[in-house]
Amino acid sequence: MELKKFRVTNFRSVEDSGWIDTERITALIGTNESGKTNIMLPLWKLNPANEGEINLLDDLPRDKYSELRKAAEHLKFIEACYMLDDNEAEDLANISGHQKSELEEVVVSKDYGGNLSWSFRYECDNKLAMKDKAREIIQSILSKIKSDETDSDEENPRTEVDRIQLVLNEGLKSLSGEEEVGILIEAIVEKLGSNTDNGTENTLATGIIKKLKELLDKMDRFPLEENEEVISHLSINMPKFGYYSHYGNLDSNIYLPDAIQKMNSNNLSQRESAKARTVRVLFDFVKLNPQEILEMGKENILNNDPERTEIISRKKEERQVLLESASSNFSKSFNEWWKQGNYKFSFKADGDYFKIWVADSIRPESIELEARSTGLQWFFSFYLVFLVESQRRHKNAILLLDEPGVTLHPSAQEDLFKFFDSLARDNQIIYTTHSPFMVDAGHLERVRSVFIDSTGKTVVSDDLRKSEKLKNKNQIQSVLPVHAALGLSISDVLLNNCKIVLVEGESDQLYLTALKNFLISKNLITPLEELVFIPTGGTKGVKSMSALLSGAKNIKPLVLLDGDGPGINMKKELSKDLYANNKDCIISISEYCAVDKGEIEDIFPGKKIADFISRKLIPNENDDGDSFSDVFKEGEPICDQVKEFCESNNFELETGWKVKLAKLVKIEIERDKGKILSKDDPEIENMVKLFNKFYMLPEVTKA
Repeated sequence: MELKKFRVTNFRSVEDSGWIDTERITALIGTNESGKTNIMLPLWKLNPANEGEINLLDDLPRDKYSELRKAAEHLKFIEACYMLDDNEAEDLANISGHQKSELEEVVVSKDYGGNLSWSFRYECDNKLAMKDKAREIIQSILSKIKSDETDSDEENPRTEVDRIQLVLNEGLKSLSGEEEVGILIEAIVEKLGSNTDNGTENTLATGIIKKLKELLDKMDRFPLEENEEVISHLSINMPKFGYYSHYGNLDSNIYLPDAIQKMNSNNLSQRESAKARTVRVLFDFVKLNPQEILEMGKENILNNDPERTEIISRKKEERQVLLESASSNFSKSFNEWWKQGNYKFSFKADGDYFKIWVADSIRPESIELEARSTGLQWFFSFYLVFLVESQRRHKNAILLLDEPGVTLHPSAQEDLFKFFDSLARDNQIIYTTHSPFMVDAGHLERVRSVFIDSTGKTVVSDDLRKSEKLKNKNQIQSVLPVHAALGLSISDVLLNNCKIVLVEGESDQLYLTALKNFLISKNLITPLEELVFIPTGGTKGVKSMSALLSGAKNIKPLVLLDGDGPGINMKKELSKDLYANNKDCIISISEYCAVDKGEIEDIFPGKKIADFISRKLIPNENDDGDSFSDVFKEGEPICDQVKEFCESNNFELETGWKVKLAKLVKIEIERDKGKILSKDDPEIENMVKLFNKFYMLPEVTKA
């Protein structure tokens, strides 16, 4: 089960967060006191890996406390939507008798009484599904009868076949009515069973009756939310949430008797508990037993017994060998992740004390861990806890990290991303930050801004330009780390000689980055330099960004524009001005798709992306029962068709829907299941041509 999105309501400063989409790694950015922690805590309390009790006094909104506290037991505060993988959905389909497609997504919610409730977005209306299935069976049999060249045989005389046809045609008409589907099917079965041909059994009628009775049996299945086996399976397999705000930095001098006592205690402060956890994990990681280390150092020499003295000496020697072996293994493992220096850790025991010393290639003398930088201490503890616990207590858990890495140097914060990427293979991660160095400019789809609205409530948005539309000062401040991260990304590009392509928006960046990685993975392109797509905030931003980069790098970057009206106008404007002598550097996406005035979405296989939009973005039907996929027209811009379909069916598209679609498409391409794109799609040829043009065109030195 993978967390797809979640929603917080009536929790502390959050009245209604709206649905918050999640990735394998999701960043919640915002200013201090914006409510970032209040977004993560309800998730933790949904299914906590440790602690996470509900506390009405702390958790109910203070401004509504007197109003809500007496009815809080049934007040829902968190909803989480999970996506099930194919194997999970198939197992539950076998348990429940429902279709696998009905089990793709499940929503679980929790109220302040601690009660869980479940719902299934794609669960079919059982009666409607049965009608459709009955029609399908009858139409299939009628088609077979019609195509059968034999007028009659011994088992199915022609008169009997005609009678069956008549019954089935009447049945089709009755199934279009409002009457209970079970009664209608039973009536068809009864008519088919009455045989006027000398009372002999008719094999054709018997076969049809058998299929319809099997259908009636399936009508008795429980709704998914009432199926105890399904709910039990989901409850057991729902991921736990591990929340961390204190990371338990270790002391360099650990008094073992005290540490052992605290490791076994349940009555500690949050900070002391975090430190005790880190000590426990350290000994676990290096495969040492703290009690054994303590006992091996005991003197207990009686009457100067030489034999006893020898035993004690040997135990101390063995203890030192154990500690040196653990030190060596830990140092090797740690340096695979921490790139800020080549560190050597030494674990030593002195009587009842366990000591941690650190040296590195620049400062070879050993110094106590506590005397080294706070950043090194933090990463030491963080590394231990998450590397060990993510494989054990937190195996497959979702990790909620509050302000990780705040004491780290910016370059070390970048190393933390690599650590996150490794953890995210097995554990989804949601973290809060206000540091631009903790925002990955190459993955803006991971970022959600958290800010306070005009009523003082916490709001979450994945539209990073929403502040410009709402003119909300708090939201503008919340996305400053993103702007800074983009600036740092551009600086990095300039320093590292990457090739820049300016694109209109974030969705273009998402699509093109996904396509680049896909084409490289299939050996369809073999780039010799890195290609970086920089969003400019729309066509209006293309010109100013191009001028900025031209001045900074003394070159004119490549520009990719949509083939719609604004894109055509900007191409003309740039061709007359900045790119008057370099028109080849301006590329229109419509030249690489089979759609006149096409946009970036039109470069993909039309039917595939239309099907995807029907399933993921606008899963509704019009008055004729047609979905968007059914009415999609090849050769016309797909985004225009989406807007037209939604307007005509009174379906309101959410703000930033194009970016949301791009994120979903990018994830699907990365899964490489062929639902959006496969190597054999005819559109691949144009994609390869586009990227080859990017790589072949030189960035022109400014005249």
